Amino acid sequence: MNATTGTVNADEFAEVLVRIGERAAEHDRDGSFPHEAFTDLHRIGVLSLTVPAAMGGGAAALSEVVGIVRSVGAADPSVALVLAMHLLAHAELGSPDNRWPTEVRREVQSSSLTDVALINALRVEPDLGSPARGGRPATVAQHRPGGWSLRGHKIYSTGIPGLRWLLVWARTDDPEPSVGTFLVPADSPGYRVERTWDHLGMRATRSDDVIFEDVRIPDQYAVAVEPAHANPGHHTGLLAAWNPLVISAVYDGVARSARDWLIGYLNERTPANLGKPLASLPRFQSTIGQIEALLFTNRSLLDSAARDIDHGRRLDTEVGLVKHTVTSNAIRAVELGVALIGNPGLSRHNPIERHYRDVLCSRIHTPQDDTILTTTGSAALGAARPHP
Repeated sequence: MNATTGTVNADEFAEVLVRIGERAAEHDRDGSFPHEAFTDLHRIGVLSLTVPAAMGGGAAALSEVVGIVRSVGAADPSVALVLAMHLLAHAELGSPDNRWPTEVRREVQSSSLTDVALINALRVEPDLGSPARGGRPATVAQHRPGGWSLRGHKIYSTGIPGLRWLLVWARTDDPEPSVGTFLVPADSPGYRVERTWDHLGMRATRSDDVIFEDVRIPDQYAVAVEPAHANPGHHTGLLAAWNPLVISAVYDGVARSARDWLIGYLNERTPANLGKPLASLPRFQSTIGQIEALLFTNRSLLDSAARDIDHGRRLDTEVGLVKHTVTSNAIRAVELGVALIGNPGLSRHNPIERHYRDVLCSRIHTPQDDTILTTTGSAALGAARPHP
């Protein structure tokens, strides 16, 4: 990787994508974590893509991150989702607004340059639901001499078998608690992982439960903790703009992979009674045209929104609309392909069945469709309200 521009070598990246794609079905079938994919991505500099150039990283813009994540999503979306979370965390670390202790921030950034040191946030809890919808975490950080002790239960801990750093959302045990992020190194004693992830799609993310029984961390690892009234519990700042687009890119990649397989299938499948490939029939051509239109819209929206943000334009509610549109189009594109070919589209022998299961998972990521549409509609109605 060129550390100045953040550009990943295209040939090396293409080779890694092939290897990731070749193992995707196996990891989906077994629910196994793709450790080797992240070894490959680290080797060519992808894992340090959003680490600042001053630290030796790629300092990549959002538009480049969207393109990288889209490509990995086409190869294996489980790998792409873990990668997306990792790159987003480092982008936030490198933001001028980041208020982590300098030495801790540099420790985490440096680790991603020298090793496979994945990082992700552990926020969701059994009784809380999505933190973006409000509420305080039940996970408690108790102050002890020289540090903190964490106790609690997290679910949907994406990538946990491969994480080096856990960003644990917790509250202090003070009468007026503070809330925020506590950094837990993965080799810390006092927690255990329960293998609970048995999902319809994105199975290789291994988003298992994590039980914190008495994890001790030093004082400086309370990296972003503030009074509860000042902590919104959802993405703000850089992540509010980047997260919807990068997550959408994962699923746009899934839909593109499904489209590519479908085109190959239609060109190869030649029923005896027809005597020519299915691709020659107008009905199949028309449906492929619909899919192409959906994916064209996705690319146009994602790429233009990413460029706008890179150039300093604030999009606010628009990024939510991009996520809603891109993920809805991705689901629709794969649904059209499955419906077009019937039983083969639902056979586990064919990749499009896996793509269909994976793309449906786009609906569960924050911000979710109901929140996006309610926020956007409320803003539009408010803007149109007459003033006295």
